[in-house]
Amino acid sequence: MRKDFGVKTYIYPQPVLIIASYDENNNPDAMNAAWGGISEENEISICISSDHKTTKNILLNKAFTVSSATKKYVAECDYFGIVSGNKENNKIAKANMHTTKSKFINAPLIDELPLTLECELISYNEEICILRGKIVNVSIDESILNEKNKIDINKFEPISFDPMNNKYLLVKDIVGDAFKDGLKIK
Repeated sequence: MRKDFGVKTYIYPQPVLIIASYDENNNPDAMNAAWGGISEENEISICISSDHKTTKNILLNKAFTVSSATKKYVAECDYFGIVSGNKENNKIAKANMHTTKSKFINAPLIDELPLTLECELISYNEEICILRGKIVNVSIDESILNEKNKIDINKFEPISFDPMNNKYLLVKDIVGDAFKDGLKIK
């Protein structure tokens, strides 16, 4: 039997996205966002309100990066979501994390997070809080790649957000082969 919960943000898994940008003084900033995902082949869309420092930075620089949070840095990534860049100017340094300027856009890569999308701003709709970015590069640290230059999920250890229980979950086990297992039914 099913139970109705009304309108909630319960979709599983929800990614834990760390959005990084530069402010007007080229200081790096980061925030944690769960409501986002790939929306076109080379596009990401994220729900982010206009009062975030990150939103202001992105509108200023027309660029941002999006990294996947990992098990190793769960506390730091959570910190990016509970402390506002409007109140703390050095969130990345305070979290003891480091940045490198992207070669492609005017935004920082967070060195400790091994998978990053480098994006140019396409649009921002303040009314519905939707930020759209064009992915111009995907930067992956070699430490999470296997011998075939593919991501090894056990080296990467990305986390997802459980909105019902306010927990972070480890994305880990392989349970099937995409575009293959369904052929058994066909």
